Amino acid sequence: MKQCAILTMDNLSDFECYDVLLDEPLAQLGWLTKLVPWRDNHVDWQQFDAVIIRSPWDYQEDASAFISVLEDIDSSSALLQNSLNTVRWNIDKIYLKSLAEHHVNIVPTLWQSKFSAQHLQSFFSHFNCQQLVVKPRISANADNTFWLKQATAENSITALESVFSDSEFMVQPFIESVIEEGEFSLFYFNGDYSHAILKTPKADDFRVQEEHGGRLKTITPEKKLVIQGESTLAAITALTGEMPLYARVDFVRVADDSSEQPFALMEAELIEPSLYFNMDADAAGRFATAFVKRMET
Repeated sequence: MKQCAILTMDNLSDFECYDVLLDEPLAQLGWLTKLVPWRDNHVDWQQFDAVIIRSPWDYQEDASAFISVLEDIDSSSALLQNSLNTVRWNIDKIYLKSLAEHHVNIVPTLWQSKFSAQHLQSFFSHFNCQQLVVKPRISANADNTFWLKQATAENSITALESVFSDSEFMVQPFIESVIEEGEFSLFYFNGDYSHAILKTPKADDFRVQEEHGGRLKTITPEKKLVIQGESTLAAITALTGEMPLYARVDFVRVADDSSEQPFALMEAELIEPSLYFNMDADAAGRFATAFVKRMET
């Protein structure tokens, strides 16, 4: 049996994680899996044939240390998936800007260096909107993400200064369809479409993650969403120079069906996205097959 490390975090008790569903299909294909916390400093990566980054959902707390661990893995004999090159490209959400330059329709975004209270109202003016989302360029789990309403935004200045006074962040208009309809996620394994889900936040919230009360539903994506998902994956491959083993692309509806691109990309998740193997009975098997095929080539 070949050995595969599933890179995770020290404690997943506060999260919904479905990576255990990979164990059986990978074992059937000759791969033995082992959960390994990325913060464990005593791991001999040479003992593994491959390392799959799956659920290190605290990496944003020390992104440089996380990258350092991945560099250690990359310099070992173990094959890292997704690759270090892909992770470096994807870890800072400025990648969205490069995707937009490759004709991917993204949510309009302002890229900012340091937060200043005097600029807050200008963000609303820039987008001509009443609601904004402010979040870090390196983030996960909606950590330090702010949903601001113009009338009450001043109440959040202290919190915004605490998080962003000396760090880069991004500002976007709040997309109402996140609440009205939800966020669409399409999953690709080694370039092939696997499945899709719709994530809807609980009442009076905008976060779609299960940990925040989000609800999940398996869907058959409409044709234009599939086309936008595939074009996004093609742009990712062009920009990174490689096809990722796994990709999750998250979209929201921003226009009606008469538009050529009725959806906008929220994020392209290439590092540690939940792949929701629980939402499709064959998804874990498709992932395992894609992984083994990739390892063979």
